[in-house]
Amino acid sequence: MRNILTNKWFKFSFVAAVYILWVIWLGIYWWFLGLIVIFDIYVTQKVHWAFWKKKDPPGGKQTKVIEWVDAIIFAVIAATFIRTFFIQAYTIPSSSMEKSMLVGDYLFVSKMAYGPRMPITPVSFPFVQHTLPLTKAVKSYSDAIQLKYHRLKGFGHVKRNDVVVFNFPEGDTVAVKMQLETSYYQLVRSYGRERVWNDKRAFGDIIYRPVDKRENYIKRCVAIPGDSLKIVNGQVFVNGQPQKSISGLQYNYVVTTNGTAINPEALDRLHISKADRHRNGAQYMFPLTGEDVKKLKKFSNVISVKRMNTPAGRSDPNIFPFAPKDYPWNVDNFGPIWIPKKGATINLSLKNLPLYRRIIRVYEKNKLAVKDSTIYINDRPADSYTFKMNYYWMMGDNRDDSADSRYWGFVPENHIVGEASFVWLSLDKDKPFPANIRWNRFFKKVR
Repeated sequence: MRNILTNKWFKFSFVAAVYILWVIWLGIYWWFLGLIVIFDIYVTQKVHWAFWKKKDPPGGKQTKVIEWVDAIIFAVIAATFIRTFFIQAYTIPSSSMEKSMLVGDYLFVSKMAYGPRMPITPVSFPFVQHTLPLTKAVKSYSDAIQLKYHRLKGFGHVKRNDVVVFNFPEGDTVAVKMQLETSYYQLVRSYGRERVWNDKRAFGDIIYRPVDKRENYIKRCVAIPGDSLKIVNGQVFVNGQPQKSISGLQYNYVVTTNGTAINPEALDRLHISKADRHRNGAQYMFPLTGEDVKKLKKFSNVISVKRMNTPAGRSDPNIFPFAPKDYPWNVDNFGPIWIPKKGATINLSLKNLPLYRRIIRVYEKNKLAVKDSTIYINDRPADSYTFKMNYYWMMGDNRDDSADSRYWGFVPENHIVGEASFVWLSLDKDKPFPANIRWNRFFKKVR
């Protein structure tokens, strides 16, 4: 048996079979040429592929330095392969998904859930998203080579209520000094394009990022292609039906007391972080789940607990599609809106153009213009449009503290990274080590 396992023809046959299945999965059939390399490595051995080490070292043993180099190269290749095709580590940086996901949760994202997306920007520094370590603005990639979007077969498709990691749709253009605070497009709406581009001291350089090098976001998919969505007083309706109940869903509430303070230890037990505790005299403002509300109402010094709500008709200029006259929407009262589906055709008008302008021009790369009240797509008059991709509507479970689709619209299918799978480590930023370790969240499945 041992002789069989060490036989060069057995090793070649096994590796070649695995490689053939992998190439079929990729669907890039010219990669079958790689079988020539595999054959030479295991059988003919004419080419010295491991050029960093001696082919026949004295005594048959490599130096310690070469052994370390060999190990590092193997580890980088193996980790990159796993990260690209199977799982990727991710950290929850903000409170937009609380209480379903907590700040300080470290989780694994399954690439196989929806099928791994092939790299669009293949030339890049390993294990970082877009910026080199120890720098603030040095790109970690070269966009000289850009490949077409291609997704491999996976276990399924994005479903309603899945917790999804995706590339930030408005992250194509970035003001370097403000990239963690506000999107470029929000800055332009607030300050004007000329100032954002010219005031380098405040905003920094304006740069472009490819799809797969944009910031990673994590939200819950509340609507899938072909769905109609509406939000009424904070309640999401999909195709006319209320969204499925989510235990971690929370809204902002005003809590009024009799003038005495609420015990901080009691707030700790409700898992309300210190950053979320806002007080003005006898009133507090907290993000709370339905269970938290019931518990707070039982406090002896609490007089009332009322949810904050922006009335219908009070438009917010920062809310998608940024056309308050025709769409006077806000975070609590929004829609109705239809989620585009690949192959579906809509009638296009000046009124609904704001909803789909970015899809047509940016995501699906068409030339778009309006002249004399006529819409032109690729220099031709257009009164309809057929979508080339599927789109999704993503929202945070912390509904009143989440920058989500209500602020920047649809998420294209080519931005989808994977499904949040399980938490492998969780650290509470408000506590010192080792009290900050949330043992009850270890290996907890994301729901």
